[in-house]
Parts: sequence; structure tokens; C-alpha cells
Amino acid sequence: MPTDTTEKGLETLIVEAMTGKPATSPAQIDTGREPSALYGGTGWILGRWQNYNREYAVDLVQLTAFLKSTQPELVEALDLGNSSPTRQKFLFRLQGEITKRGIIDVLRSGIKHGPHNIDLFYGTPTPGNTKAEENNALNRFSVTRQLRYSRDETKLALDLALFINGLPIATFELKNSLTKQTVEDAAEQYKRDRDQKELLFQFGRCMVHFAVDDHEVKFCTHLKGKSSWFLPFNQGYNDGAGNPPNPNGIKTDYLWKRILTPKSLTNILENYAQVVKYKNQKTGKIDRAVQIFPRYHQLDVVRKLLAHAGQHGAGNRYLIQHSAGSGKSNSIAWLAHQLIGLKKDDKEIFDSIIVITDRRVLDKQIRDTIKQFAQVGSTVGHAEHSGDLRKFIEGGKKIIISTVQKFPFILDEIGTDHRGRKFAIIIDEAHSSQGGRTSAAMNEALFDPEDTINDALEKRMQARKILPNASYFAFTATPKNKTLELFGEPWEEGGQVKHRPFHSYTMKQAIQEGFILDVLSSYTPVNSYYKLIKTVEGDPEFDTKRAKKKLRRYVEGHDYAIQLKAEIMVDHFHEQVIALNKIGGQARAMVVTDGVERAIQYYYAIRDYLIERKSQYQAIVAFSGEREYGGVKVTEASINSFPSNKIEEKIREDPYRFLICADKFQTGYDEPLLHTMYVDKVLAGIKAVQTLSRLNRAHPQKHDVFVLDFMNDTGTIQAAFSDYYRTTILSDETDPNKLHDLKSDLDSYQVYAPEDIEQLVEFYLSGSDRDKLDPILDTCVAVYKSQLDEDGQVDFKGKAKAFNRTYGFLASVLPYTDAGWEKLSIFLNFLVPKLPAPIEEDLSKGILETIDMDSYRVEKQAVVKLQLPDSDAEIEPVPASGGGLKSEPELDRLSNIIKSFNDNFGGIPWTDSDRIVRLITEELPAVVLEDAAYQNARKNSDRQNARIEHDKAAQRAAIARMNVETEFFKQFSDNESFRRAVLDTLFSLTYS
Repeated sequence: MPTDTTEKGLETLIVEAMTGKPATSPAQIDTGREPSALYGGTGWILGRWQNYNREYAVDLVQLTAFLKSTQPELVEALDLGNSSPTRQKFLFRLQGEITKRGIIDVLRSGIKHGPHNIDLFYGTPTPGNTKAEENNALNRFSVTRQLRYSRDETKLALDLALFINGLPIATFELKNSLTKQTVEDAAEQYKRDRDQKELLFQFGRCMVHFAVDDHEVKFCTHLKGKSSWFLPFNQGYNDGAGNPPNPNGIKTDYLWKRILTPKSLTNILENYAQVVKYKNQKTGKIDRAVQIFPRYHQLDVVRKLLAHAGQHGAGNRYLIQHSAGSGKSNSIAWLAHQLIGLKKDDKEIFDSIIVITDRRVLDKQIRDTIKQFAQVGSTVGHAEHSGDLRKFIEGGKKIIISTVQKFPFILDEIGTDHRGRKFAIIIDEAHSSQGGRTSAAMNEALFDPEDTINDALEKRMQARKILPNASYFAFTATPKNKTLELFGEPWEEGGQVKHRPFHSYTMKQAIQEGFILDVLSSYTPVNSYYKLIKTVEGDPEFDTKRAKKKLRRYVEGHDYAIQLKAEIMVDHFHEQVIALNKIGGQARAMVVTDGVERAIQYYYAIRDYLIERKSQYQAIVAFSGEREYGGVKVTEASINSFPSNKIEEKIREDPYRFLICADKFQTGYDEPLLHTMYVDKVLAGIKAVQTLSRLNRAHPQKHDVFVLDFMNDTGTIQAAFSDYYRTTILSDETDPNKLHDLKSDLDSYQVYAPEDIEQLVEFYLSGSDRDKLDPILDTCVAVYKSQLDEDGQVDFKGKAKAFNRTYGFLASVLPYTDAGWEKLSIFLNFLVPKLPAPIEEDLSKGILETIDMDSYRVEKQAVVKLQLPDSDAEIEPVPASGGGLKSEPELDRLSNIIKSFNDNFGGIPWTDSDRIVRLITEELPAVVLEDAAYQNARKNSDRQNARIEHDKAAQRAAIARMNVETEFFKQFSDNESFRRAVLDTLFSLTYS
């Protein structure tokens, strides 16, 4: 007989894998005490649609069998064998409880009915509890084919339905690509044909609804007709969406062979699935509820972390690179909850779980998650002060939440009583949470003193290290080199030790799966064109590098320029966002500015133009602190006319549609209604990724986003995102020998003597008064000022900073300690702040008084979709050198500076000379500065070697633009004098 490649054949394949029996055989129903696992397969019983009661949405035969085997007295008391009023009342009560509380809570907690406490599910038993193990084995997991569910349309049927003890837990709609139908057709069938008024499809009645084909899986927890939101539940393939080829079967069989086994499904029911209720901020009443089922990568990462920690105990490091849109908050909450009680050799591994975060939403999500499984008050505490933390640990609080800023100071004050405990430290957005001092203070409070001698210096050195009594779980979307080296998994390749994340869910996969939007899909650079004129008779000289920066800022911040750009923003928002009904007419815009004064300028320009247009919308400005503007001291609250803590709430309400920001809301701000971003700030590297990613949050009615960028070019933005599109890997470890080299260079300047270091360290560690330290330091400062020329001072101070920065990091990861390094680090931490910076005259001062703007215009370029390289990105290790020489100002006549700003280079008849000027003075320098090899050369080498790396970086930057800047690239390649002029200009703008 030929292979059955129909949808029915797929259904048969799934059922036979789950039950271990031919799917055509009648269900074997045993109402005795036979464990369901004996039915074979993955432990499921084959149910029959005829046993399904449509009025109450239960499989009566399975429910009766479960109660008969576990609580036999209830079968008679509830008269389950007869269609009587007694049974009717019980079923009515059961249905009402599921409607009110949801299937998840009913299975976990059972129901009360009259005098009866009825258990409807027995969870995972604790080891050694024989009775609990027996009860758990009597749970009945059943799968029913072609379930006829409707009370009205009696022939309507679902492909598959899953039941636990007769209560529906999940449904399936199946499709088959061999018959030219896909998972999308299955999802569409739910939306179109499955009436949400039917009891089985009402909110909370089932835990999850699956749309499945032979390639992909999607799921939905709340069926709402056409508004139903189906999310991918795929393993991922090549760091993207979908599933890998399966050498042993169908691509999607992980769903029924691994995820939906009785043991795995029980684990999901007990530890992941939940209903979260949200209160209306104005009324204080609950106005909506959301049922949560874990996505595949969330389930995968938490289970793998728990398995590794359970096997290896405390003292390990884990880096989790999960993109924006990955649901990190839920992953962290589920991990924190399950680390409680995690055991090895029957002993709890961790005494306390400490979560470090700056996000208020994470605090709430952890509390909401714990609320599903335990009493929040006795489990979770938020540590604001050292006394709170001490009280929480002693009082048995298992999860302690603190902020990045407060945590080190809190731990620094904890007594040694708690240093013998085991900790799990979960770090949210690890790239900003694990600096050297933060790490050292954290560790100093938590390490076990029995592992060290009682010497103060040894304690300080040990305190810097990653602790053996703590495990670190570091979550971030954008790992820096330091983060990768601290927490990543090392492996050797080609003689180098690289580091990679323990688990990754990439930006590529999140975009392809629709959890975030691609912010580079509609990126539009805007070119500024301007002409400056000289307003003085003479022709004074100015420092060209500083002068050009000031001129650029002057031009872009000129009232006319701000007004023109504000009008472009407002017109674009009305004509291309509102008029096209983006996000169902709810779209908001963010304006990113490069400072408080610029943000305030934009606020008033946008406000005035909105009024002029007779627009119904208004703007909000966001900046920190108080600033004088127009002779009046202002704050964001005084300008907006409402408190600062209301900004996030207000921007979601009309009439507010523009959020104008100065270094606020550009990281960690999740607002799905943000659709358009107007950028008037130079961005590069991780800052560019974080800022533009504010737009990527998904919304059911959000199908695209838009970026209008007045300051950056496509190459810079493209390069920034490339590091984080797929998995980020550290190319090599930091070389600790650099510390020996730095120490040798510093010693050679003879600013200090060895006895100076020894004496200061002894005074400091013994707690001597301040007046013992200053004479030593002041003597060294005097030598620094009198014996070192300006170049020497620059080099010494730069190397001193580099030593402290590198040692503070390497001391955390090196397997050994060095007392000489530790002493020098203590000494330099006191000395560096006292070292005066070389006097550097601003030779561009006064240039703004000598010029005026003759004309200014902007021109939008074509909308482009920026393509990112589809490969893992390697980033360089932490630079471990510093120093250098003082840069010499390059003076030029005012007329020449203005000419280079306005005119072409070398007399070449450019089609668009203003564009070329901007490319050379703004865009290319930003790209070259981001080049890792050039960065290292600037920090670690002399001017000559830096110039060599600079020219290579510039060449790469030019080649990267050959398709966009064809005219420029031809001159750069063919015209030697032009190329040299460009390279000289770029080097003068980037080397310091």
C-alpha cells in the first residue's frame, strides 16, 4: 500500500507516535488503576470523540476513569455513572470554575463542590514521596481525533484535541505541504471557521491552540476570530526562522515527541503557563487578562540552564544572547522561579536568587509569575537598601530584586554571615551591569571567606574574581567584548580561545518570526546642504578639526534648520503615517536629538508647526534635570505640564503623538505603538542598535516601521547592526601580558617609587586617616608636572587609566592573582584623579562669531532596505593598552575652512558637491572610528602605525560604499591626489 501523504496521514502519524497504537483501533479505556504510561508511545491514551460532552466541554469517560482510580468515593457521590441532576450540578460547577479561573488554575488547584475537595490533576512528585508518585502515574493524558465539538453544528470537527483527565488542554489544526497547504492555512482555519463562542474555544478553556504542518508550528492562547494572534513555535534554523531538517522524521515531530510528552507538558503546566491580569491605571480595576504559553526558545533556554546548573551546581557562568522581542522578562522570571528549590544530591543548590535589573516591568513580571506558584510576599523582595537585603536573606526570601546602581553598595555593607551562602545572580542586559567596580563590589559581599586567607590584600584580589559560590546568568541582546569574555563559553579554534553565548535567539530569527520588526526595512537618510559665508574682513586661523565640528553643530542647530526639519517631520507623520492608518491609526513617533537644548528647540518648533497646521496632535519632550532655555529654567515637567513619571502613560494617549528625546527612552523602552523615528543625532555601534530598536516592538496591527535619519549614513547603521544580527562571538581573549607591559611603561616614567605604592596601600588597607595618603600622592603629582612634558603626561595618564580599566576586567577572569598588579591598581585609582590634564587651548574659539549661514536645505534620499550579512559576527577583545601623544592642532585660514565646507575637493566637477563634503567630513569619519583594528591602533600604538590602520579602514569604508557613492569611489580609486587629500582629512578628523 503506498505511503499516505494526506493530511489524514499526518494525523495518523502523530497519534500513533503519541499512543504507541494503531490510530484506527478503538480506545482502550480502563476505569481501574492502570497507569496510562502502559499504553505505549509517549504515554498518551487514544480517546474517542463520542465520549466528549459538548455541553460542558469534557471527556466524561476519561474524567470518570481518573476520579475512579484516584478518588473513588467521588464517583458514587457525584453519580458520575448516570445522567442525573447530581452529575449535572457537578459538571455545571466544573464548567463555571474553568470559565472563571481558567483550565491552568483548575488543574493545578482542583475545585470545591459542596463538601468535596476535588483534585483534577496530580503534579510532579517530590523524590521519595511514594504516594505522590502513584497519584501522578494515574493522570490520564488522552488524544482524540476528529473531535466533534460544536453544540450547534454537530458535524464540525477538530483534527486533534488533547485532554488531561478528561479536561481539554490543547487543540490542533493540521495541514500538509504535500497537498499545498501550510501552517498559515491552519491558522486561518482557526480564525475563519472556529467560532470563539463555542465553549471549547473560549478564553482560558484550553491552555493553547496549535496550527501545525510538516515544516512549522504556530500557537495561539486566545482565539478572537480574525484578530487571533498566532506565534511561531519553531526550533530555528541557521539562526533564523523555521526548523532544521530531521534525519529521523518530520521536521515538526519535536512537538509531539518532546514538548507534549506527559512529563514535559506537566512541567509546562506547573512552571510556565499562566494567566496574567492587568489593571486599568485609571480605574484600578482589572480590564484584561492574557494567557501565556512559553515560546520554544524560552522553554529551551530555561530548561537547558536548569539542567546544567542542576548537574554542575553553583559557580558557573552563562551568557544568553536573546534579541529584543525574545520575551527576556518572562524567561528571567521563569528561570528565577525554578532556580528556587533546584537540587543536587538532595541539597538545594542556591540559597537566594538575586535579579539585577533597571526595568520596573521585570519586577512586576517576576511577581506575576511567582504569584501563579507561591505566595509572593514570602518569596520575593525588592532590595532598596542594605538593610532590606540583609533582612530578606535572613527572613528566607528566595528571590531578591535590585537595581544595577544600588546593588554593589548594598552588598558592600553585608556582614560576613552571608558569605558562605550560594547565590544565583541573574543579570538583565548584562552589557551594562557588570563593570569592574560593580563586579568587584558584588563579589566582595558574596564570596566565601573560607576560600581565602585573612589578609586584606588577598581579600581584595579574590573579591574581584567570578565567585565559586555564585552562578551568573547574564541576559543581553547586544553582548560587548567584555561581556562575552566574562560570561561566554570558551572554545579553542586556530590557536585562539574564542567565547560564544550559552544560548542564542538572534535578531534574525526574531525578525523572521515576526516577534520584532526589521527597523532597517524602510531606512531613509536625509542629506543636508548648506552654504556658509565669512562675516569678518580679516582671515584668521582656526583649528580645522574643532572648527568643522563646531560649524556642523552650528548649522544643524540653527533655528532655521530646526524649523525646516521639524516641518519635514510633522508633514511626513501626517501624510505618510496618519493618512495611511499605520497601527490602525494609533502610530506614534520618536524624535532623537543630540542634547537637551536641541530637544527643547525641537519641541517648540514641532509644537508651533502643529498649531499652524491646525493639527489635533501634540508633542512631549523628555530630558533629565533642569536646563535654562530662553532665559528661563525649565524641566520636562514644566514644559509638558504633567509629571515626568507620566510620560510613558501619556504618549499612549491622544492627543500626544510625538516623543522628543534627549538621551532618554533610547534603551529599554518598549512601546509597540512607536512606528516612526526621526533621528537628528550621530549614532554608531551599539548605541545605533539600541536607539533604532525602540521601533521594533510588535503589535497585531503593526506591519512596518520607518526611520528618517538626518545625521547618519547607511553604511554606519548597517555596520552597527551587523554585529548583532546573528550570534556574536569574541574572536580572542584579552592578553594578560598587556598588564606587564603597561606596568613596565608606567614604572619607567618614575612618577612614583615602589615605596610610594607600598606605603599608600598599607595606609589605605589599615584604615588610616586621609591625611596619610595625600602627601604621598601630591609628591607624585609634583613629579608628573615638573618632569614630564605634555606628551609624557598624556601618555602616562592614558596608560594609567588603561591599566586600571584592563586590570579591573582581567582580575575577574584570570585563574591567578598578582599582588603587584593589585597594589598598583589601588595606587593609581587614587593618583589618576589628581593628575591635571595638559592645558589645551581651543584654537577654534570664536569661529562662530566670524561666519553666518547663507543657505540651508535638506533632501530625502531613496527609502532603502539595508541588508545585513547572514553570518555570525566576531568582535575584537577588550583593548588592553593606552597612552599616546598629545594631538597637534592643524591650523588653517577661515576662508579655507569655509571653502572646504562649501566647495568641492580638488576642482572635481561633482554632480552633488555638498553630498561629497558631507560624506568626507561626517559619514566616513564615523565609520572609520568604528573600525576595530584602527581603534586598537589608536589606543595601543604610535601615530605612524595608527595611520597605517586608518588608511586600511578608510579603504574598507570606501569600498563598502562603491555601489552607493559611485562618483566618489571612482575618484578615490583613480585620482591619487584626491585619495591622499581624503585620507589626510579623515585622519585629522579621527586621530586624537
